[in-house]
Amino acid sequence: MDQSLGARRNEDIALDLMKFIANTIQIAKPAAGSTGFGVSGAPHKTEEQITQILDLYARCKKAVEG
Repeated sequence: MDQSLGARRNEDIALDLMKFIANTIQIAKPAAGSTGFGVSGAPHKTEEQITQILDLYARCKKAVEG
């Protein structure tokens, strides 16, 4: 089996795992206000959310690779 195909599969699995975890713990989803609009002054800035997602992906990839 081609090694590059195995690596790509691990990346896909890690990405799916990251999406599942991110959706479960609701990373990068705005908090809903009572009027249906996003709450201003959300606890996480966009940059912090991006960092969290990238860190989560790295952890998922490491877990998948063993």
